Amino acid sequence: MTPHLDKFAEVVSRDEFDLARASLFVAQDEYPCLDVERYLGEIDLIADGVRKRVADDAFAEQKIVALNHYLFRDLGYSGNFDDYYDPRNSYLNEVLERRTGIPLSLSVIYIEVGRRIGLNLRGLSFPGHFLVKLEMRRGQLVLDPFLGGEPQSEADLRMRLAKVLPADTAAQTPLDRYLAAATPRQIIARMLRNLKNIYMTKAKREQALAVMHRMLLVVPESVEELRDRGMLYRDLECFQPALSDLQNYLRRRPDAPDVEDVHALVLELRLACSRLN
Repeated sequence: MTPHLDKFAEVVSRDEFDLARASLFVAQDEYPCLDVERYLGEIDLIADGVRKRVADDAFAEQKIVALNHYLFRDLGYSGNFDDYYDPRNSYLNEVLERRTGIPLSLSVIYIEVGRRIGLNLRGLSFPGHFLVKLEMRRGQLVLDPFLGGEPQSEADLRMRLAKVLPADTAAQTPLDRYLAAATPRQIIARMLRNLKNIYMTKAKREQALAVMHRMLLVVPESVEELRDRGMLYRDLECFQPALSDLQNYLRRRPDAPDVEDVHALVLELRLACSRLN
């Protein structure tokens, strides 16, 4: 592994880890000279700006109002509606520089600033749109950093579900099923999955491969990610690592629905490797 991957592997090996730091390590594939501490300092400065606008004994609701006003009005952070699939929207350094991003990356900043001012904000891997929640004495407050920290009512959440689920399912399924807090590991995996999909769609295979290396450090149990990396290695004509990944996939998922197709690829790759030797 490279030094950058070594540091990332060390961070994500823990059950709980620093979400902002891990997110910035993800960006080092595209920005190898990125100064992680500098951008962590930027988040600290944002938190300082919010802290100056609330009393020390402020209620959680007052802190949320101050956070929303400072981050989205004073500093001008906003959702990137115009170029949603720009990969820069998923790299935290770029989001901090450009002050725009997608729901997930803006939520990471929102959570990390909130943590610094005493708010135990948690991410929500809501279907189709990442959100943030805050546990309150009288329930929970769900917020959308992509829309300036706007609170989400039950009706809002069901409308979101209706965009990605069948209408009857969206209307009848208990919302609590979708409101479990996401762990830092799940958040980073979703960030990497977004980047993987973007780069694969744009046929930027080298960038996609770098993302997949990190993905398998975050979710080493995911045999599907192992298979996908093997397929990508094959497309890049890296036959030996492709063979290794796909054989490993078959060992771990002998009952996979695509087992026959993968077996055929393994035979093809063995032949290709024998020619190289």
